[in-house]
Amino acid sequence: MSKLPAVFTDPEDSQLVADAKKQVPQDEDYSYTERDVILYNLGIGATEQELQWTYEGHDEFGALPTFGVIPQFGASSGVSLDWLPNFNPAKLLHGEQYLSIKALIPTEANLVNETRLLEVLDKGKAASVTTLVQTKDKASGQLLFENQATVFIRNAGGFGGKRTGTDRGASTAANVAPKREPDAVMEEKTSPTQAALYRLSGDYNPLHILPDFAKIGGFDKPILHGLCFMGIAGKHVLKAFGPFKDIKVRFAGVVYPGETLVTEMWKEGNKVIFTMKTKGRGTTALTNAAVTLVDGDKAKL
Repeated sequence: MSKLPAVFTDPEDSQLVADAKKQVPQDEDYSYTERDVILYNLGIGATEQELQWTYEGHDEFGALPTFGVIPQFGASSGVSLDWLPNFNPAKLLHGEQYLSIKALIPTEANLVNETRLLEVLDKGKAASVTTLVQTKDKASGQLLFENQATVFIRNAGGFGGKRTGTDRGASTAANVAPKREPDAVMEEKTSPTQAALYRLSGDYNPLHILPDFAKIGGFDKPILHGLCFMGIAGKHVLKAFGPFKDIKVRFAGVVYPGETLVTEMWKEGNKVIFTMKTKGRGTTALTNAAVTLVDGDKAKL
């Protein structure tokens, strides 16, 4: 089984960051079954009429492609950041997510996650931290998923070193929406219980279920998980243009369970650039987002 480099060194890193990168997290196991696949699919809005996603006996039963964010979630969110100056977990925002799907997604598996600090940027008053997780089949070593999760921590900057991120291709692409009408638009009304259901796939942050906790965070009521509405957008792209091998999003705003979401999509070569907004409030939820299609230019319109 090929291993990740022990440390992703960067000559621009400050000593603080260089030392933090040397603290390599332990590999973390993750197992799932068909039940977990169905629970995730339901959590991002799959219905009883879409049996390929909600009935394990269907000939084409499988996980929606963004399921690849689930096995790595505990590993990436468990990385210690308390070495940052003035670190306060309440000041942490999920900024971006990139998922690359490296193989056919099994409907049940025993996996192992390898996690590394990939990039740390000093943004002045804030820090930007990108974690890399590779998820592999535990027995064969086959690579299934690569995730890059970027979090933004307010009031934790000023430690020096690198300020501008490195170009890492699809995972850092700007994905600016073209100035023309979208090639496809999909709307979906989320359920008031969407967050209560999605949290069962592994993100138990009380921000998504407890009203009092949400108020402390400055929200009127519990908010929907960013990875949930990323999954909904991915499902829309899949329905409109077919399978994709990677997806990258920037989280730009809050979604409340029960809101209607609108995904606008533009096909540009082998990529589909997309944005997501809330219909009622007209706010942007996802931006700088795109997938790379499996079949490229042959994808359906």
